[in-house]
Parts: sequence; structure tokens; C-alpha cells
Amino acid sequence: MQVADVSTVLGDFSDTTFDYFGKQTQFSSDGDQHVVTTENADGEEKEFRVAYTFGVAPLQQYLVEFPGGRLQALPYSWDTRDEADGGRRWYHLYPDEYIGPGDELHWTGRLQNWNYLCAECHSTNLQMRYDAATASYDTTYSELSVGCEACHGPGSHHRDQAVTGSYDGNLGLQVDLDDRNGAVWIMSPDTGIAGRSEPAPDVLRQPEACGRCHSRRGVIAPHYEYGKPLTDTHLPALLDEHLYFADGQIKDEVYVYGSFVQSRMHRAGVTCSDCHNPHNGELHAGDDPSDACARCHLPSTFATVEHSRHEPSDAACVDCHMPSRTYMGVDDRRDHSFRIPRPDLSTALGSPNACNECHSDESPAWAAAQVAEWLGPGAQQRSHYGTAIAAGREGRANAALCEAANNDAYPAIARATAITLLSPPFGELEFATLRSGLSNPDPLLRIAALRALRLTATENRLRIQPMGLDDPVRSVRLEAASTYAELRDLLPVGQTRAFARAADEYRETYSMLANTPEGLANLGSFELSMGDANAALEHFSSAVKLEPRSALLRHLMGLVLVRTGDRDAALEQLRLAFELEPGNARYVYVYGVALNSLGRHDDALQVLQTAREQFPNDFDIGWAVATILRDAGDIANARIVATQLATQYPDDLNIAALLEALGR
Repeated sequence: MQVADVSTVLGDFSDTTFDYFGKQTQFSSDGDQHVVTTENADGEEKEFRVAYTFGVAPLQQYLVEFPGGRLQALPYSWDTRDEADGGRRWYHLYPDEYIGPGDELHWTGRLQNWNYLCAECHSTNLQMRYDAATASYDTTYSELSVGCEACHGPGSHHRDQAVTGSYDGNLGLQVDLDDRNGAVWIMSPDTGIAGRSEPAPDVLRQPEACGRCHSRRGVIAPHYEYGKPLTDTHLPALLDEHLYFADGQIKDEVYVYGSFVQSRMHRAGVTCSDCHNPHNGELHAGDDPSDACARCHLPSTFATVEHSRHEPSDAACVDCHMPSRTYMGVDDRRDHSFRIPRPDLSTALGSPNACNECHSDESPAWAAAQVAEWLGPGAQQRSHYGTAIAAGREGRANAALCEAANNDAYPAIARATAITLLSPPFGELEFATLRSGLSNPDPLLRIAALRALRLTATENRLRIQPMGLDDPVRSVRLEAASTYAELRDLLPVGQTRAFARAADEYRETYSMLANTPEGLANLGSFELSMGDANAALEHFSSAVKLEPRSALLRHLMGLVLVRTGDRDAALEQLRLAFELEPGNARYVYVYGVALNSLGRHDDALQVLQTAREQFPNDFDIGWAVATILRDAGDIANARIVATQLATQYPDDLNIAALLEALGR
């Protein structure tokens, strides 16, 4: 990030124009003043002065100052690549669809706001300083761009020691990012793979530090704490469906951390600076990525036709093990999970594979057959967590998800994802999995177990001794506060004070994020769990103003209005949620139950029976249909639905009791 002037602006501002779906944008300059004439939030053509540049290669963006201390990123970027590579041109970040005024992705909106979404990772010691009362920012930083202290912490002691010439063991730096601790990589002539001379630490410090910016995550602490695990100040995303393919390959822009912690490299103790020079961003081995691989993988073993079935000159290591995807139009980024290509998973899960990246004219089945011919059919029969995650995304697959969650050979981020996909009701298998997750040393599993526990009925959450309220990791404490808020009066005496502290942290965290509908929604949900419906309604009302077309916010707003007794207004919000996102089983279930509670039994049955066809494995929808039919006196059809539920959930005692009452 740099102040925009003639030395930093790389784009062509010589009165050039760009056409975007018939809308003309002009780029002009006068000395250091660079101006973009384009649509504002109201669709009017207006001049905007570029205040800062953002990035250098392979693209450069431009920031505009708005009232209220905001900086907004223009959607028109300059492709800084050579002209021979397709560069030296203006392009729009959303070229395939018109993003106009009023769209949530329009450049004037909150999703293109520098203060919240960009600044922490592009400046040093950023303080966002959002004032909810005035909806304005007073953002500050120590350095405009990324400096030494962004990674190493405040440097005053280092400076003082440099002046005196007397250094301590850490050179006066606040955090030591050396993951080697004197270890070296020793090549094994038998396997052709290097191993550490000393075991790796349980937690590698560099991925946790680099992950602050090189991950898809949310901020959860008012101040970054150097040397702490990432989960102590940020909440990393799991393998969510819109971010990753089911097998964990990158899908959306996720910035490395989530893929790297899936890798065998990470488990073996490989750290960021083993490959990358952290101070210039280059590979230690030079421009050829295969040379970086050769530092730990003998070329005589791996850069061979026998290994890859390709000439080394035709397929580099990264072509097979680090396929890339293009983000922001021109920025190719490689998947850092270093996975073995599995075209068989492509046929089963619909995920991509490196083989068909090159052999695009062939099918995944063809690629899978080739691999089976080379390596034997057993090479593609190894279990993979992607199978369970894909099944969990489709519907209830608790047995497979529990098996994946309890598999120590799988990476923690995948096991945690499996836990979050568990569907209630939970039996002994699920509760055993949650107990194991809550005591796991990796915070991602503890977080996931607490989230899954929130899906159960309130009274069932105490089937497991409350855990996490005094966890050493902040993100776990926040999840625990949310999970046990409704049960705070039933907690053991020793946990009461821990809950109070965690609740204070929860409010501090999400009050800090009151510039986002997500932060306000979390506050609203928490206050609702704490029994303060009026405070919850205030938070949700503010959130809906920021994001009026959010189905989740409408749904939550409806639940709050039920608590306040405004049932008609609640029904309207629940209807909007259902209509905005008809593919969400929970929204249609709650809307149907609300209709029934207002005496509109026929309407409720119509909605829920249609939903039963759409979501045949959803327990709550099936249960609602069966009980509404029973209450309406339609015993025969109620028995049919209850019998179907008994087949799906043979161990559920409530269903057995319902069938007994209906007369088997």
C-alpha cells in the first residue's frame, strides 16, 4: 500500500476509458492527482481521486477516500503483467456479471471496504477504531504498508540493543519465529525424502504467524498477540463448502493456511521459511519451483518418468502436487496441500484433479483408469476425509463423519469440519465424538465440538461436562460462551466465574465488529441466549439495516420477535428468510412451525410436507409433519411419517414413543 503519486501509480491514467456492460469509466491525471470517473452508490457518474495504490504485481488496485474515514477499493484494476502475457490493461474484478449500485459487491459498499477487510494485512499495527454510534472509522497504523514489526512485533528493544551493541538471544525481538531450533533436514538415501534431525514442535510458529494474513479468517481480539496460536486472536475458516471442495482443495480465495495445514508437509514439520524467503517473498531455490522441491526430495528418485509417468520437462512437481487457481482475474495461486492427485475422487465427489488440469479433453474416469493401470487399483482405494465431508454436505451422514472426526491420520482442520457437519439428533456415537473433540489438543477440534454441541437441545448440552470456558485459547472460550449461555445458571460452581469472563470476552469481541452484520448477529444471538430479548432485537435490527437481504438475519430477527411476543412481525421475518433462501432446511422448518403455532395448520402442513420431499433426511421437518398430522387427527398419515422416521433413526426414543402413542 502506497500513497498514490506518479512514482507509485502503475495504471494508464492518460484519459483512457473502460467499458463495463455499457457503462463508461474514465482514468485521467494531473501530476500526482489521479482521478477515476465512474458510477457512485446512486448510479451517478462522479469523479473520485485515487488516494492510495494497493499492490504491485500481478495487479494493482486503487483506493478512494469516503466520508466517515472510509477507504473503498475501486473495482477496476490494472494488470501489471507484460503485454505479451495479456497485461498492461484495465479490467474489472467481476467481468462476467454486472455489479451495479445497490449490489452487495458494488465497490462503494461494505464488502469493498479497506478499513475492515484489507487493512490489517496490508499495514503495520493497524487499529480499525470503528465508532458504532456515528458509523465511522478513525483507523490508524504505525506504517502504511507491511514492515518488520508486522511479523516480529514492536521493535524498540531490538533498536535499543542495536544502539548498545549488546543483544540478547532473541535480538530484542518480541517473538522468535525460528521453527528449526537447530534442526536440519537430512536426506534419506533409501526413500529420497529428507527428514528433520530433531522432532518438530507440536505447534509450528511460522504458519501460525503467517496465517494471520495468509488465511481465510475473522478477527476476534482487539489486539494481535505475537507468538500466540492463530486461534487466540483470529478464527480460521474450516473446510466450508463455499471455500473448499469436499476433498479440501482450494475453491475460493483462502490464502494458503487452510490448505497447508492439511498437508503431509505440515505434519512432517515443514515450515514456511523452509521454502520461502519471508523478507522478499521469493523461493530460496530460485524461480523454478521444482528446485525448491529438490531440496528435500531427491530428483533422482522423484524427477523421473517412473515416478510421474511424464518426462520431467513436461510436468513439474507443482503441476501434479500444487495445481493453481486464478483469483482476482490474473493472480494464479497454488494449492499448498501438496496432495497426491486423486482423479477417482473427482468421479465420486466432483472435485478437480491435477491430471485433468492438463488433460482437459479427457474425463476424470479416464484419468482414474490411467492411475490404476500405473499403480494398481489399490492406490486409489485409500480412505479420504473428502468422502465423509461430501456426504455430510448432502445430508445426514453422521456415522461417516464420526469416523472421519476420530481418525488421527486426518488433518485437524478436516476432522473439525466433519464434526461441524454432524446432524441432530445425536446418539452415543455422536456424543462420544464430541467428548473426544472437546479434549483434543488442537483448538480447531475443540471449536468444532462446541459448535456441534449447540445444535443439540439445551438440556442435552450438559450430557458432557462443560468444557472450554477457561480454555487457554480465546476462540475456544468464545465458542464455549455461546454454547453454554442458555445454561449459565445450571453450570457447576467452578465454571460460573469462567463463564462470566468468557461472556465479557464475547461481548468485547463482537462489539469490536459492530461494523459488520455478522458481528451484530453474534451479539444478538448471545443476548437472546442470555435472556435479554430487547438487547438482541436492537442488535438484529442494526444488522438487518446493514444487510437487508440476508436470510440468516431475517431468520434470527424472527426468533427474537417470537421472544418479545410480536408473533405477526416474527412470522413476516421468518417468511422472508424462507423466501430468500428456500434451500435451507432450518428456515423452512421454523417457518412451518411458526405458521402452525399461529393456528394456520393447513398452511403449515403444506409448507412442511413440501419441505419433507425436498429434505427427506431432516429429522426436525419429519417430526413436525408427524406431530402436526397427529394433532389434526390424521393418525394414519402421522403413523406413516413416524414409521419412516423410525427407519431413519432406529435408536431415537422419542420416535418410538410417538409410534407407540399412534398405535403401531
